[in-house]
Amino acid sequence: MLLGGGGFAAWKLDWFSGNGEAVTFGKNPPPAAGKSEPGAPAAEAKPSGDPDVLMPTGPKSDFKQTTKLDDGTIIAKTRLAGAKSGFEGDVWVWAPKEYDDPKYAKSGFPVLIALPGGNGFPANYWSDRSLGLQKAISEGTQAGTSLPFIVIMPVLNPDAKYYYDGSDIPGQAKMGTWIAEDVPAFTKANFRTYKSRDGWAFMGSSSGAFVGMKTVLQHPDKFKAVIASGGEIVPDSPLWKGHQAEMDANNPEKLAQKLIDTKGPEVYINFQIGTKESGKERMTKFQQQYGKGPIKTTIRDIQNGEHNGWHYVRGMKEGSLEWISKVLKAPKPEAG
Repeated sequence: MLLGGGGFAAWKLDWFSGNGEAVTFGKNPPPAAGKSEPGAPAAEAKPSGDPDVLMPTGPKSDFKQTTKLDDGTIIAKTRLAGAKSGFEGDVWVWAPKEYDDPKYAKSGFPVLIALPGGNGFPANYWSDRSLGLQKAISEGTQAGTSLPFIVIMPVLNPDAKYYYDGSDIPGQAKMGTWIAEDVPAFTKANFRTYKSRDGWAFMGSSSGAFVGMKTVLQHPDKFKAVIASGGEIVPDSPLWKGHQAEMDANNPEKLAQKLIDTKGPEVYINFQIGTKESGKERMTKFQQQYGKGPIKTTIRDIQNGEHNGWHYVRGMKEGSLEWISKVLKAPKPEAG
């Protein structure tokens, strides 16, 4: 038992080995033989022939490791001062091991912005390795059922007092702009991504599911899909009081009808709901009323699932990751 306990302690210690140290995502490929002078820095990779590939625009953020996964990949954190929202908050990031594979050095990668439930402050619980989100993506990539997503995990709210519905509520921090503008701009500054919406999606649980779905419907030119787990359908922050017009502009039902009326572009919503939690009737009603025209909806039942991240990750492994991977753009390795 002592040996077993010591082995577990060593294993667990490895999870935190390097925490707090600087992290760099995306190693530059080595220079071609005979093409560089001794001591010269490696040249930046040039994008592939795909005009949709967007190389990191800079400026680069300073990342510090928060945990290490069993496959050696790193979850790291940085501080982002949103240029458009004026809000400053923490963002956690994870890149799959394919991101550092030289075969993909000139390729863009799809981005999954993962939003937590609750207040989503001061931490984003998807950055906790115990939920298994990043592991599910890695295992799905190996099995051919998931794309190797870059996962971006911002805080959802400016404090733990109220729900802000991921929106620009008058008189409050502009959390809608933070999620829809500043977080994607930060991602493009630091990672190889895609210019088009074909490489951009959300996932979220509970209140994070609402924000992800709302943002996709609000900005269908920028985002294509969302996995919305156990989520609400309409805004319900008490801070909307006295601002009905602004609340309506952030209501997924009204946004969906507007998208139907204007005939596109197509967006994809995958609801997930545990069979041991309430709320499926809201998803079913939304699907019946708005799941038509450009709005493509599915509902995944998670057997014996409850309202928690572990069960939502299980639902993703059972099919939702494969679903979203089919509607987004895959990275393309170089031949050879």
